[in-house]
Amino acid sequence: MAANWLKMTAAELGREIGAGRIDPVALTESCLEAIAAHPLADRIYARTTPERARAEAAAAAQRAGAGHRLSPLDGVPVSWKDLFDTAGVVTEAGSALLAGRVPARDAEVLENATRLGLVCLGKTHMSELAFSGLGYNPITATPPCVNDPDAVPGGSSSGAATSVAFDLAPVAVGSDTGGSVRIPAAWNDLVGLKTTSGRLSLRGVVPLVASFDTVGPLCRSVEDAALMLAALEGGKAADLQGVSLKGTRFLILENVAMEDVRAEPLQGFERAVERLSAAGAIIETGKVDGVEEALALAGALYTPEAYATWQDEIEAAPEKMYSAILERFRTGLDYSGVEVVRAWQRLKELRAGWNRAVAGHDAVLMPTSATLAPNLERVAADETYYVTENLLALRNTRIGNLFDCSGLTLPTGVPSTGLMLLAPPRAEERLLRLGAAAEAALA
Repeated sequence: MAANWLKMTAAELGREIGAGRIDPVALTESCLEAIAAHPLADRIYARTTPERARAEAAAAAQRAGAGHRLSPLDGVPVSWKDLFDTAGVVTEAGSALLAGRVPARDAEVLENATRLGLVCLGKTHMSELAFSGLGYNPITATPPCVNDPDAVPGGSSSGAATSVAFDLAPVAVGSDTGGSVRIPAAWNDLVGLKTTSGRLSLRGVVPLVASFDTVGPLCRSVEDAALMLAALEGGKAADLQGVSLKGTRFLILENVAMEDVRAEPLQGFERAVERLSAAGAIIETGKVDGVEEALALAGALYTPEAYATWQDEIEAAPEKMYSAILERFRTGLDYSGVEVVRAWQRLKELRAGWNRAVAGHDAVLMPTSATLAPNLERVAADETYYVTENLLALRNTRIGNLFDCSGLTLPTGVPSTGLMLLAPPRAEERLLRLGAAAEAALA
């Protein structure tokens, strides 16, 4: 029975705990045992927190027995990307620059989740300082891709995705600055939710580009994503009952997003669109002015803030960094303050234009990534390949960050490919209802 628990959704586990059929202590022990026994666990988890997990599970079991559960996920274990502060536990954000860093307090989102009864299993590996979409990290560890042992897993929430994909956690929490939840979710056949910038607290989250950093779950179902969003902010989950695609209007973004899409991601996307259409959705195609310009501004918007945030630590010990990540940070020096301010001014104008252009649609559709997970050995040996594949992997997801969208990726049924839905900011509940209907159509 315990082996089956490791493949269940977080929502299913929560319901079984509520019905008295699963003991949170036994569930947590099964997760810890699976991690300890898995041959690739050291590439997925940076460290586990067994004492904390057992104490939290025991408290959840007492509440379940007394009929006083704190939330639908009370007693369900969760893994945390290693940039969420955990009190008294090392939090290094995948970087030797932060080796041995021990925060005194949990991140606010972790506090919220703990307050609602979720059980902290430990911290997962990630791209160095979260500044890569591939998940390759020669400094700490590169997790495996569930569909290809020779490929990178996607990043920067690489261990977060693989902890769920390899059945070592029911659900995981990651962060998304340019695609870092959605890319590893897509490449590992998971659901990934990119929340709106500012919706979830960043207190106690090691920053990359705070203007774009967001927190989001990686999980096995849209229902799990909805429940985790509620847990992370201490709120109420979206109602997913009675969802339907009939009469919904979707826009396939033709410019940029559909260019140079490789065969498998295109196959997965087209299959998904056919299923949505068969379920009653109205599918339209079109271009939105300003997408190319917004992507061209990304350098001025991302790298100066990233470098300003980490300059002192980087330049005190640049030899501790992977060279491609180091150089990406240092490109922040290429822009003047005037260029950065003007880029932000222009982006705000472009966002207004995007919102007008897509207002008549429930969501914008595109392949989550234009490419499959690239080969690990080639990424490691060829830095130019690393850079070009990273940019292509993040191209579509970054559109959602630049235009301040809420975003959701769903597995298409073609391995390591995702269908991305982008909705307006702060529209996560509506997006999750659309996602639940789409998930049913794709099943």
